[in-house]
Amino acid sequence: MEGMYSMGILLVDVLFLVFLLLLGIPLPFCFGGALGLMVIFADINMKSLMVWGFDQMISLILVAGPIFILAGACLSSSKIADKLLDLTEYFTTKLKGGIGVIAIITCGFLGAISGSAFTGLAAVGPVLHPKMVSQGYPKGYAASLISASTILGVLIPPSVAMITFGWVTGVSVLACFLSTVFPGILLMAFLSIINLVDAKKFKAPEPAGDTAALLTAEAKTTGLAGTAVAKNQKTGAMHRFISALPALSMPVIILGGIYGGVFTPTEAASVAVLVCILIGVLSYRTMNAKTLFSALKSSSSSIGAIMMMIFFCLLLSQTYVMLQLPQQLVELFTSFTSSKLVVLLFINVFLLFVGMIVNDTTAIVLCAPLLIPLCAAYGVSGVQLAAIMVVNLGFGGLTPPYASILYLGMRVCDCKFEEMLPSTMKFVVLAYFPVSLLTTYIPALSTWLPKVMGLS
Repeated sequence: MEGMYSMGILLVDVLFLVFLLLLGIPLPFCFGGALGLMVIFADINMKSLMVWGFDQMISLILVAGPIFILAGACLSSSKIADKLLDLTEYFTTKLKGGIGVIAIITCGFLGAISGSAFTGLAAVGPVLHPKMVSQGYPKGYAASLISASTILGVLIPPSVAMITFGWVTGVSVLACFLSTVFPGILLMAFLSIINLVDAKKFKAPEPAGDTAALLTAEAKTTGLAGTAVAKNQKTGAMHRFISALPALSMPVIILGGIYGGVFTPTEAASVAVLVCILIGVLSYRTMNAKTLFSALKSSSSSIGAIMMMIFFCLLLSQTYVMLQLPQQLVELFTSFTSSKLVVLLFINVFLLFVGMIVNDTTAIVLCAPLLIPLCAAYGVSGVQLAAIMVVNLGFGGLTPPYASILYLGMRVCDCKFEEMLPSTMKFVVLAYFPVSLLTTYIPALSTWLPKVMGLS
């Protein structure tokens, strides 16, 4: 009887939480309201819960998330993305639809620096969207492709979402980082293929021509001999590479330092901030006291809101654990089915729904402690669950009603919702869903690399 009462309270509380979210109330207050309901009707000791919550929030692992957010703000201010765009553009100019591939690759590369999807969209969108439109891309399609590609920032390590998952569950953060490397590469490949196929349909202009034709045209224009023009082009390529070298070195420094045992993920985030500032000030000369202060100001407001949301979400999740919801879920599913495939399918559908109403960090804090025991009962490792959660929750940023990435893409690229929605849904169905299913039903895709590195 007591168990049925607890389940009733939990169900009412979840419905109340969804109701608050649909009203558009700020996330921290939504979870605070749901927490208040649990405290009143479930006889939760608020004093001990608050002490536990503050003890969790002072974790050094959690600090890495806010610092990576600051690194993302510094990354945007230092214009590092512009140098990466110049370099990738040089190698894809002869490929029809190559500018779309540029967007995908650059967003993936920025993800290896900032650990965030929003950074790539804010840094790449304003620069690349006008170029894509000028080359024949429909305005909405270009904005959708850039927005969909920025989700790679959540999958390519380091990732703020993975840091949160490791902190909440106790699973190795380094192993979680590696679990989405192959899914991230697969997603890049699927998005690139879709882009290249579509580029032919909407009459994207043909590449400028073969090398001989380019040399002849440039020779006529400049009056130089063909060999001199070729030499100039090689010099230009080398100049772009040298200019982008500081930006290219960042993932090597960050990831090399983490997996080489030089510093922890939290220290790596601090190094990322420092390197961004040094590159912006000394190398590209795009950062000064004013832009640095602007980056600190914008990131501090975001960090404050996120940490407040995480705190209330963490407390609410703990109340569910205190009422033994994870154990009840395990009992429910083991009595219902013995098929791991069915349970994994349910988890995917559940995460898809959650991702449509809250962001990935919130969903991880709220749901990971509940799903870990259920997955363990069916032989699914914590590392694989990390990959499943982040892949599913990642494209929640593209699916309404939450769709934070989609809405930011609308604002950055100055597009309307109806212009972006059809192509966005195409990317979700043809790229994200296949990657999600492969990650779910092929464990080696997420667990092989951590095992090779001796992390799981």
